[in-house]
Amino acid sequence: MAGTRTAIVVLGHGSLGSDGVHRVSERCLRLVHEAELLVSGGDADVVVFSGWSSSGGLSEAAQMRDAWRGPDVELVLEPTARNTAENAVRTLPLLGHRGVGRAVVVCAPSHLARTRMLFRRLYRDSGIELAFRAAPLAPTVRSIAWELVAFPLLPVQLRAARAELARKPQ
Repeated sequence: MAGTRTAIVVLGHGSLGSDGVHRVSERCLRLVHEAELLVSGGDADVVVFSGWSSSGGLSEAAQMRDAWRGPDVELVLEPTARNTAENAVRTLPLLGHRGVGRAVVVCAPSHLARTRMLFRRLYRDSGIELAFRAAPLAPTVRSIAWELVAFPLLPVQLRAARAELARKPQ
């Protein structure tokens, strides 16, 4: 059963640099800032950062936490998700264990359609009300191209995420 708390879920985005270190992007840092604004407005008392590291170093989730300059709220790390379906399925139990009844997912505008589709399908039976917030970022050619490439992978990622969810006790 979902609770009464509200959470912000921030999806990571980063890449491996030429020095072999996985770093969050400037766009990702803008998502963190958007979450800070939401929390400053009294819209949440939990923030979950979700994202991995391709190099085994500091995860995107940890880098986003380290960049946090917002109010003092509970900051939760989900450091293993490599894609949006994994962001959804791996944040769900973290929210449930904290009594969250409403979650606002923060992402880039070009990522909004895919984020909505995956989170709505994977959170459907959780009792957690979802809202989405696209940070004010101009889409780039690269971000649009990425979304076009990623859309055909949705069925495979969704099946894998549902299988993962079925294995986890709620």
